[in-house]
Amino acid sequence: MSAPEADDYALKSTEAAEIPAPELPYQPPMPQTPPPIALIGAGGIAGAHLEAYRSAGWEVAAICNRTLSRAQARADAFFPKARVSDDWQSVLADPAIKVVDITPHPADRLPIIEAALKAGKHVLSQKPFTESLDEAERLIALAEAEGCQLAINQNGRWAPHLAWMREATLAGHIGTLTSAHIRMAWNHGWIAGTPFEQMPDLVLYDFAIHWFDFLATLVPDRLQSVTASAARAAGQGAKAPLLAQAMVALEGGQASFAFDGTTAHGPNDSTLITGTEGTLHATGPDLGQQSVTLTNAQGRATPKLSGTWFNDGFRGAMGELLCAIEQARPPANSAVSNLPTLALTFAAVASARENRAVEIGSIRHLPR
Repeated sequence: MSAPEADDYALKSTEAAEIPAPELPYQPPMPQTPPPIALIGAGGIAGAHLEAYRSAGWEVAAICNRTLSRAQARADAFFPKARVSDDWQSVLADPAIKVVDITPHPADRLPIIEAALKAGKHVLSQKPFTESLDEAERLIALAEAEGCQLAINQNGRWAPHLAWMREATLAGHIGTLTSAHIRMAWNHGWIAGTPFEQMPDLVLYDFAIHWFDFLATLVPDRLQSVTASAARAAGQGAKAPLLAQAMVALEGGQASFAFDGTTAHGPNDSTLITGTEGTLHATGPDLGQQSVTLTNAQGRATPKLSGTWFNDGFRGAMGELLCAIEQARPPANSAVSNLPTLALTFAAVASARENRAVEIGSIRHLPR
């Protein structure tokens, strides 16, 4: 056997020719004649929803919150003509409302989603969708029985870099996916003193679900098991662990996630997807500034992407639901498509708590 050359040890890479980037449908979809929307839950994230809808030119006819002054403040800031209420049942009773955006926390929004579907409304639910696969499947069956669309606000699906890489993968530009590796280093310490601080699985549950969802949209039927961990970083002020990682076994592949939420200086976000015929790579100092490349046997393509996660992601989630209603088809961000995401998320939390590999789909409820 001959001795390996130095290049065989990946000490040197070859230059790739620049090639045109493929045109891909990564931007948020836009409906033709959207019906009036009602927003239930005017908390912190609601501003991003309303700004996205205003910029798209859609009508928000009602804003509801249990604290009426909060609903009024949101209306004043974004949709002054919107009806303001602290009674979500009265909003659902309004025949002019066809679509409801429901944003409260999972346990609080469960009865609202159920009532909205029974009232014949199409629903966009904030993520995480539910804390139980059983409840998720029950709501999916209810939506189908009522002839309503049920979509999930996994807004990261329309972050420009993630959306372009997903479309490139699904279009076959890298062949069969063999690995996906996501690494994030940022400062999540802002949660200190907020309700988020009380969530022991904050990073793996509320935050990582965006990237678990990204993986699930690429290989929903190849997810096998996950091994995850979470820890507090030295010197961190927030109560919840801000370090987390997960290794996912795929049929014929692997994926990894590393979340470093205590990076005070030099933040960086990197996504690498490899396939049998190409590689996708995105990197940047934050989620709003990302450079994407596609490399294959023909060369290296660098698409010029437009838009930002905030608020194109929110416009994309609602826009896809509105287009699905117009076209009488299931939305790409349907609750059904979110089941693998929930299964992976629940399994990752269980793995971190129990210090073991967990089969994805074996954990039916978010561990308590």
